[in-house]
Amino acid sequence: MTEFAIALGAGGARGLAHIHAIKALNELGVQPTGVAGTSIGSVIGAAYCAGMTADEMIAHIEETLNDPLGLLRDMFRFGPDSLDTFLEEGGPRIGELNLERILAGVLPDSIPHDFSDLKIPLQIVTTDYYGQHRTVFNSGDLRFAMAASSAIPAVFLPIERDGRFYIDGNATDPCPFDLLHSATTTVIAIDVSGGSFGDPTKRPSKMNVSYAAGQMMQRSILQAKLPTYPNTVLLHPPVDAVFSLEFHKAREILKETESLKDQVKHTVEKLLAKA
Repeated sequence: MTEFAIALGAGGARGLAHIHAIKALNELGVQPTGVAGTSIGSVIGAAYCAGMTADEMIAHIEETLNDPLGLLRDMFRFGPDSLDTFLEEGGPRIGELNLERILAGVLPDSIPHDFSDLKIPLQIVTTDYYGQHRTVFNSGDLRFAMAASSAIPAVFLPIERDGRFYIDGNATDPCPFDLLHSATTTVIAIDVSGGSFGDPTKRPSKMNVSYAAGQMMQRSILQAKLPTYPNTVLLHPPVDAVFSLEFHKAREILKETESLKDQVKHTVEKLLAKA
């Protein structure tokens, strides 16, 4: 019997497109045997494995977008600093943001604190900074694992645990489909890395070049390992022109990537027809 699993890739705000993959599974009434995620993929994956539907995820995003100041206040319910002190000291400072605190404020209560409370097995990829290698978490503190996987360099502080420091998993494995591979399992991998965009007749800006270069390296990692795992269906929604921190464009991103839902549904239906 053919089984399937889902790998959700890194990409910051681009990863909101993953919700359409969840929507496809909800509408089909099927579940994968397992989920693996990197960065934003770990967050969406955790929400799904905890039992949240795509509609519930979208509703939570809408609520957050409608009350950004309330979100900022919530962040400080989980840390030693008050909001007033934070603002007096200069407010958000790129590269010094504590992602564990931010996630504590932004995540819905339905996402548990431990992997053992998930309904579907989940694996989360992060990068051991000094070890210079991929690290996979599938048990223990779920909130820590999500933060470690999503700590974008130069935006968030590295996440420390047991004397190790972790940064965004996209540095070593932007879409961990290999973790789910087996002879009887097809992995549907959602790649939300970005890329180059703009007028091809014009010289790109410094900012766009810096952004696109990193995204090209992510895609190179995926393309290099893809031939080793032939039972992988790699899907890429149209997110090239979205920057990692553009979460304020959530509604626009979700609208422009709606086609991913039908792609996932078509892929799953073909797999089920073979079973």
